[in-house]
Amino acid sequence: MASEEAKKKVFDVEAGSSLVKELRGTFASGKTRSYEWRVSQLKNLLKMAEDHEQDIIDALRSDLSKPELESFVSEIALLKAACTLAIKELNHWMRPEKVKTSVTTFPSSAEIISEPLGVVLIISAWNYPFLLSLDPVVGAIAAGNALVLKPSEIAPATSSLLLKLLEEYLDSSAIRVVEGAVPETSALLEQKWDKIFYTGNGRVGRIVMAAAAKHLTPVVLELGGKSPVIVDSAVNLEVAIRRIIAGKWGCNNGQACISPDYIITTKDFAPKLIDALKHELEKFYGKDPLETKDLSRIVNSDHFARLTKLLDEDKVSDKIVHGGPKGQNSTKDCSHHFAGCPRRLSDHE
Repeated sequence: MASEEAKKKVFDVEAGSSLVKELRGTFASGKTRSYEWRVSQLKNLLKMAEDHEQDIIDALRSDLSKPELESFVSEIALLKAACTLAIKELNHWMRPEKVKTSVTTFPSSAEIISEPLGVVLIISAWNYPFLLSLDPVVGAIAAGNALVLKPSEIAPATSSLLLKLLEEYLDSSAIRVVEGAVPETSALLEQKWDKIFYTGNGRVGRIVMAAAAKHLTPVVLELGGKSPVIVDSAVNLEVAIRRIIAGKWGCNNGQACISPDYIITTKDFAPKLIDALKHELEKFYGKDPLETKDLSRIVNSDHFARLTKLLDEDKVSDKIVHGGPKGQNSTKDCSHHFAGCPRRLSDHE
């Protein structure tokens, strides 16, 4: 009962201050600086991914209905690769780098020594909630920092699993997970960090940057962008279409910053391209996408409603040439998911 009450305890500015103070104490002790500590944490993270592969797949299925193969390839395998690379290269990364000196300082010598920044905050995204949470953690650990990870509340199953597993596998005196939504994130952003790493949208990115500016904290913002596809008539259409489908619907059903947003082609070639898209989509996902197990689903009802509203706009709705019914009761069961292609693929003459 006591542990349940502790979990429900409000994480406010005071709690955030206490947490950062504790982690600064760990960092000041020099514990996180050693090669031995860094490599042991990286190995534990790798072991965690190997030991709990099915748990991770189940959490991603719960949050996004991600197919098992997609979860492994795009999240688990990439995290394992990041850990393996860091373990292999860590000694090299930590080694001082000899540099030339000016003739005016002869006969001096010089070298660059990489130093950890201190205590860092990582705020991750919901679309790849396992990989985008832990890939920055790999970098922070390899650099010798203490850290706080704030997973996205929009992927609650993965967030809960990360809290449980990181407490079990990593050093809790230097690495913590804070769950929650806007209040918890706001409490964390009130603190002074030595670096903030945020993955998400531009609106929240501005909030993060403004909060960091108060303390002159360096920030990394990974905010995505637009990803157009340019297709001309000389292309191998079958190969191009399959790659577009794999990149759009095969990458978390389009919920990825690197998935194609729109296609630019010529007016003459557009009808042929649309027909090929419709044909290949059916080969990939069948006549009824509701029945396929190879397609992720829109993450929640709010996002589904936002996309539905966009599709219902006059300038869009009469140009949809392919797709299933929308407005289903459950986002996990709905099949539209932007499985259509606007006829106006380009204004290019």
